[in-house]
Amino acid sequence: MTRRPFLHHHEIRSVIVFRALQLGDMLCAVPALRSLRAALPEARIVLTGLPWAAQFAQRFDKYIDEFLPFPGHPLLPEQPVRHEELTSYYASICDRGFDLALQLHGSGDVSNHIVGGFGASAMAGFTRGEASQSERTLLVPYPNMGSEQERLLALLDRLGAPFAGAELEFPLKREDIEELEASKVAPDLEPGNYICIHPGARKRDKCWPPGCFAEVADQLRHEFGFDTVLTGSADEAPLARAVAQHMRTPAIEAAAPISIGAMAALMSRSRLLICNDTGVSHIAAGLGLNSVVVFSKADIARWAPTDRLRHRCIWDPAAERSAVVLQHARALLTGTAPSGQRAAGMWPYW
Repeated sequence: MTRRPFLHHHEIRSVIVFRALQLGDMLCAVPALRSLRAALPEARIVLTGLPWAAQFAQRFDKYIDEFLPFPGHPLLPEQPVRHEELTSYYASICDRGFDLALQLHGSGDVSNHIVGGFGASAMAGFTRGEASQSERTLLVPYPNMGSEQERLLALLDRLGAPFAGAELEFPLKREDIEELEASKVAPDLEPGNYICIHPGARKRDKCWPPGCFAEVADQLRHEFGFDTVLTGSADEAPLARAVAQHMRTPAIEAAAPISIGAMAALMSRSRLLICNDTGVSHIAAGLGLNSVVVFSKADIARWAPTDRLRHRCIWDPAAERSAVVLQHARALLTGTAPSGQRAAGMWPYW
């Protein structure tokens, strides 16, 4: 006898989703949030996560109705714990009486204890052990294979939510365009006539060297004549400057104190993004912007954008494959396959 999907066991009018991670991780959760909304179109869906993600919730207000900042946990490294807020945080969530608490924060070693403290009528999430299901709880083994989107969608599938696509998205808002234009960080650029190079990443030890970015940028400028725009946060301005200093051709340094949305607006008008394995690679995937992404540490099968033809992911921990990055950048700019490439779908990474 087939067991009814977990979502069909309960009348769910409110859901709290826990995922306290950074930009790229949050963007990879969008397909799961989209699936959740498709399953529960009338429910109030509340996201709780790192304080910065208030802007993520606002951008994806089709799927998220409210955001609650998470004050931290001693065993989660993403932020310092704000101990003075812990009691009121858990008490306020318990008082809300959520119908479902959804753990989308990984294998559950720590996060299941956090979500278990929300006092919801039902809980679902991942576990490192065997699957278990009761009237109030569904825990499924955390997948060890597949992209991050696919791993999270596996839980939504077990819940009985409809598949609503695995693609990423990054909706631009009018205020993003207005902020970009007001910032003057890259004035007078002609849309479609520049490439963006993003040399930074949250963890600097996985950044491709500035000289490698500069070598590729110079060659693309020589071959195609496109302007080069060096993007990043204000903290990444020294990295952008280092790339510019290595270059023999001019570059526009646009690493500035603008929002993620304004930076995405800048990227959306470009022909190509070249970057490290970091959150902007998922912005590019959401924008439908061609990209070349250099990996050096992360699990490439898990974190690479899933469209392997639009987004070329290069494994280069020794920083010795500038020619390969250039080859794929050139192919994306001309709409041709790199020399020797097999049929589509046969070479997922390079």
